[in-house]
Amino acid sequence: MSRFWKIALIVIAVIVVAVVGLRLLHKPAGAASAQAAGKGKDGADATPPVPVTVVPVVKQNVPVYLTALGTVQALNTVTVNPQVGGQLLSLDFTEGQPVKKGQVLAQIDPRTYQAAYDKALAQQHQDQALLSTAKSNLVRSQDLAAKGYISKQDLDTLRNTTAQYQAAVASDAASIRDSQVQLNYTKVVSPIDGLAGIRGVDPGNVVTTTSSIVTLTQLHPINVMFTLPEQNLDLVRTAASQEGAVLQVTALDRTDAHPIASGGVLKVIDNQIDTTTGTFRLKSEFPNSKNELWPGQFVNVQLLVNTVDGGLVIPAQAVQRGPDGDYVYQVQPDKTVKMQTVVIAGEVGDSHVMIGSGLKAGDEVVTEGQFRLKPGSKVNALKPGEVPAAPTAAELEKAKKNTKAGGRRH
Repeated sequence: MSRFWKIALIVIAVIVVAVVGLRLLHKPAGAASAQAAGKGKDGADATPPVPVTVVPVVKQNVPVYLTALGTVQALNTVTVNPQVGGQLLSLDFTEGQPVKKGQVLAQIDPRTYQAAYDKALAQQHQDQALLSTAKSNLVRSQDLAAKGYISKQDLDTLRNTTAQYQAAVASDAASIRDSQVQLNYTKVVSPIDGLAGIRGVDPGNVVTTTSSIVTLTQLHPINVMFTLPEQNLDLVRTAASQEGAVLQVTALDRTDAHPIASGGVLKVIDNQIDTTTGTFRLKSEFPNSKNELWPGQFVNVQLLVNTVDGGLVIPAQAVQRGPDGDYVYQVQPDKTVKMQTVVIAGEVGDSHVMIGSGLKAGDEVVTEGQFRLKPGSKVNALKPGEVPAAPTAAELEKAKKNTKAGGRRH
């Protein structure tokens, strides 16, 4: 670069510095000090309060829940198999419909078993006739033996013959009962009250004792099985061991977590922990009067284990996450805010949390507008759903003047 251009650049820089210095020297001291302090031309605070939504810390009884994924399980599930073989004449139930205990579900051809029953009955009549004859001969022989006309050996033979026919009659009675049972089995009846599934055979087929006619499930009441981590075992056992304690269980939908069945109670805590998963199983029972639950269904489970009296509750959206843990913006009496560290003791429903420490009942915390705040910020505290009041004409004129004064060149 030539010497001429170097001198020209130096001269231009000197002129710029001189102009800036003159502007600073001629700037009014009052305006400069007021702007440095964040105030307007008239000394008033130029930064308006930040509108925020504020709610107080409330004290209420807080239920403590344990949540888990559960599976609905029928109280009883029965696969109905014939107890005798034969041709299936009819099915006397409707698939998917309720059946009652003792209701006839199917009819098997009974003719073979009826014949066996009739034969056993006839055999009993025959043996009863022989027994009657034997008894009569014994009575007559006893009279003749007293007179010496019959030997003692013949009398013993008659006694043994009578006993033999008595045993035959008793055996016939057992055969009749057995035949009656087999005949009754030709009518397949429901062993429980339940819901019939899809049939496994069709009428006209020959069934055996391994054939599955239908599966019945008992839905009233119904069970929900779920698991919890082993660290919750003492809490659950302690709650369940309280005198007269009945732990309440609620089933929630998997998608939006709304309750679909209530009134459940904890029935069983399993007697061992699964070493592969570190969890233990629990069984709950629901009345299921409206068939809200269905076998095999997945649900979210809430187990009520305790209720905290006088818990401190705030909306969950008031809690912020910082480098030192959770905190809230707490409103001070002078309408400024400070960052208050808090400890969360648990969730309360879907939208609130319980505070373990850091706040007391009646303290006000910010729930909306936190992104515009910093410690010491002035706030305009609004109730939930409330909006800031529209500025008055005087306030608009004042803001306009402040804007013009700040933009005027000196």
